[in-house]
Amino acid sequence: MTNIGAGRFLPARLSLPALREAALSCEGCDLYRNATQTVFGAGMTHATYMLVGEQPGDQEDRQGEPFVGPAGRILDKGLAEAGINRESVYVTNAVKHFKFELRGKRRIHQKPSAAEIDACQPWLEAEMRLVDPAVTVILGATAARALLGPGFRVTRERGRPFPRREGAFYVATIHPSAILRAPDQDAAYEGFLEDLRAAAALSPRARSLPSDGLS
Repeated sequence: MTNIGAGRFLPARLSLPALREAALSCEGCDLYRNATQTVFGAGMTHATYMLVGEQPGDQEDRQGEPFVGPAGRILDKGLAEAGINRESVYVTNAVKHFKFELRGKRRIHQKPSAAEIDACQPWLEAEMRLVDPAVTVILGATAARALLGPGFRVTRERGRPFPRREGAFYVATIHPSAILRAPDQDAAYEGFLEDLRAAAALSPRARSLPSDGLS
């Protein structure tokens, strides 16, 4: 596999529309060869929350948008129940192309390698710089590696705030697709929801409310 990195594909002048357009032509690693298309982040500039997942899934790869498949539906449900307005969220992935293995006619998700995560890092770093969210929710181990390094363990540190800069935080949780694979999906979802509620409590608006939550 050839990994030249995405850095050379970034536009000279950074904006989210310019990044999204430039990413369509990214050949920073070999994943572009089999994927249908680049799946870039989506949402408003300067969103309060940024959610970072692993990579597009089958439906995301076909539709060209992040979190529109089964895991996305779980994410939307969790955000609503945690009190996070979906319109205040920017969603993206650490890796922008779908990595899969063909089994018959099915495309089975394959975890990105460390080299593939590193090759895609310039896109994520540019998104973080432009959005500059108050709260970054890390969804799963691949996103954690991209943002906090290989030593970070989601299972050990989930739900805890980690400073990104003054007034801005990371909160890690499981990827919503892990809930679909869990033996006890209800319990897995409740843990996921608890982490999202912890992230919601870190938003500037939440921190400005009185302790009884009443404005």
